[in-house]
Amino acid sequence: MLQSLQKGGNPQQQAVVATIADLNADVLLLTGIDYDAGGQTLAALAGALAGAGAPYPYRLPLRPNSGLATGFDLNGNGRLGEPRDAMAYGRYAGEGGMAVLSRLPIDTAQIRDFTAFLWADLPQSQSPDTDPALRGVQRLSSGGHYEVPVTLPDGKSLRLLAFYASPPAFDGVEDRNGKRNHDEAAFWLDLIAGNLPFAPPAAPFAIIGQASLDPADGDGRAAALRTLLAHPLLTDPAPRGTSGRVDAGQFGDAALDTTLYQGLGGLRVQYILPSRDMAVQGAGVVWPPDSDPKAQVLATASRHRPVWVDISLP
Repeated sequence: MLQSLQKGGNPQQQAVVATIADLNADVLLLTGIDYDAGGQTLAALAGALAGAGAPYPYRLPLRPNSGLATGFDLNGNGRLGEPRDAMAYGRYAGEGGMAVLSRLPIDTAQIRDFTAFLWADLPQSQSPDTDPALRGVQRLSSGGHYEVPVTLPDGKSLRLLAFYASPPAFDGVEDRNGKRNHDEAAFWLDLIAGNLPFAPPAAPFAIIGQASLDPADGDGRAAALRTLLAHPLLTDPAPRGTSGRVDAGQFGDAALDTTLYQGLGGLRVQYILPSRDMAVQGAGVVWPPDSDPKAQVLATASRHRPVWVDISLP
């Protein structure tokens, strides 16, 4: 990805830059972006955005657990060190992580990184692991759980509770990924409730990221996600796409029949849930009709569509 950004001319990357520039967000979380320790990939993307008239002077790459070796044969095929034997699926360390782009300063000294938290240590964990040695190393997060404070103009902080969950698929009858996906959402419930060895987040905060799960449609264990959406300390802005459905246009699969897909409206898998002390002024999913020239740009950029929320601070 870095080499492609430096070379230029990649149609998908050009579409991503155009999409982000048009979105014009003050703070943006990206998921599915490769992590490198020096932040060169994110810097190259930020350079392309600045060239498109969308400068983001503050940026933060967030390391995922993908590709990080467990030392165990998790898929039971007799071989170690394969992508499915890692803490989270990954062909190499850092594949498909997260990143924050911001026009507000990021308070790097106050970042909290929860990605090393053990799955077995979550209250009422659904981990299927029975080997004590594996339970002692297997992390909960796949794409990561982070608290990232951005500094507001008045000097106070808005805390982003950022995460990128494993899809509840691509496993066997043990439903390992489905159980993990559930618990990655449940982590925020326990953090807010003070049930973890970490202090609850100070308001104002917003849970933001990809849960990889629709609360009503598709496969998965949606109990924790539904509880989050109805949490008394959170607001679900229920962003809508052009069809008017709450789940419209956030995620589509090119392999699906187009007519069927347009009727279903896609799956809701990406979320921004502000704490109740912030007033939501608007929310939506950027999914224009096919007749709009921007529709092809968005389709080239990703199978996903940007989800946005406008807030006024307390």
